[in-house]
Amino acid sequence: MAHKQSHPYHLVDPSPLPLLASLCAFMLVGGAALFMHDHAPGQYVMIAGFLGVLACMYAWWKTVIREGIVGKHHTGVVQRGLRMGMVLFILSEVMFFSAFFWAFFNASLFPRLPLEDTWDIFAGIWPPEGIVTFDAWDLPFINTLILLLSGTTVTWAHHALLEGNNRGLVQGLACTVALGVLFTLTQAYEYHHAAFGFTDGVYASAFYMATGFHGVHVIIGTIFLAVCLVRATRGTLTKDGHLGLEFAAWYWHFVDVVWLFLFVCVYWWGG
Repeated sequence: MAHKQSHPYHLVDPSPLPLLASLCAFMLVGGAALFMHDHAPGQYVMIAGFLGVLACMYAWWKTVIREGIVGKHHTGVVQRGLRMGMVLFILSEVMFFSAFFWAFFNASLFPRLPLEDTWDIFAGIWPPEGIVTFDAWDLPFINTLILLLSGTTVTWAHHALLEGNNRGLVQGLACTVALGVLFTLTQAYEYHHAAFGFTDGVYASAFYMATGFHGVHVIIGTIFLAVCLVRATRGTLTKDGHLGLEFAAWYWHFVDVVWLFLFVCVYWWGG
């Protein structure tokens, strides 16, 4: 006689994916450290770790999707737990960016005392002498418009799903993914034409760390939404089962908000 579950929680089956993902992440970070210190095998270890992480992510998330769609394990209680997990994840990302903003403002408001033995900065001068900053109302402003527009298209897609309009869902997601790719290409063009490099002082390091880390989040969010787009074309996103799209939309709006702070604080005020 089969055991009947008497609770609304989902007890996942044993899986090697957490261990494999941890090992691949260790290879990625370790390989990156070796590569940065010019050790020959570093780049190959880093690439192998990166590909391993991607493979684990694909297998893990595919399992979660199958649990929700095929197994019907995503009860109301499980969904609340997953939502809370996503909220905590986004809060952890907020802490990351808070550290980068702190470093930028610390260096800009107090450009002498904490860094005088490390960086060549003259008291009261920001940006440091010799740094040619970007015009905030050129490419950065265009990228701001791109991200704000993408926020509206992902909201369009979400509401189309809630109304049972699969065509609108696909169109909204396709537009959002295209805008995400356009943002990344525009930022790459901006970096290519920058007048300073990552190691050209504290301004350059803080700038590239903050905007580059955000750019990585845009790429991740674009991939996240592209997966949702594939699922939408296959009809596996429904009104009653669309946590993946919901979380992708949350993540994308978080990326939008962070960029607004970057635009105002780093590009406009900081420049």
